[in-house]
Amino acid sequence: MKQLWAPWRIEYILGPKPDACVFCLPEGRDEDEERLVLHRGKRAFVIMNRYPYNNGHLLVCPFRHVSELTDLESAESHEIMDLVQRCSGILKQHFNCEGINVGLNLGKAAGAGIGEHLHFHLVPRWNGDSSFIAVMDDVRTVPQHIRETYAALRACF
Repeated sequence: MKQLWAPWRIEYILGPKPDACVFCLPEGRDEDEERLVLHRGKRAFVIMNRYPYNNGHLLVCPFRHVSELTDLESAESHEIMDLVQRCSGILKQHFNCEGINVGLNLGKAAGAGIGEHLHFHLVPRWNGDSSFIAVMDDVRTVPQHIRETYAALRACF
């Protein structure tokens, strides 16, 4: 039997499940650290992916609960792209990554895990980051605890 230890997942397994969209933030900032919110702009925000593909996996979302690009107002689109650019620079500087995957999955059929609230992914990449464990057993390793990554990236915003 193969075992992969991920003790931080017990919080999710045993904890309460959200009744509402995880990307619909409350107005106050009291929950930002718990929710891994790194930055709040006027129309959009940056949040860490709680279950990342790689260390530093970020999401850029509009505050409004919209699912389609065509539903975004022009000002929202511009702010989202500004944040994608800013996040890209922060990831390259902080993690010294050699590349970044930037993506958007529109709808469940396109692979969106949360299709009802549009969000862009930024995933830092390094040459060879698909180590033997990913190749041999379809498992990814994340080398830093998510709370340590949050603290480090929060300072960049």
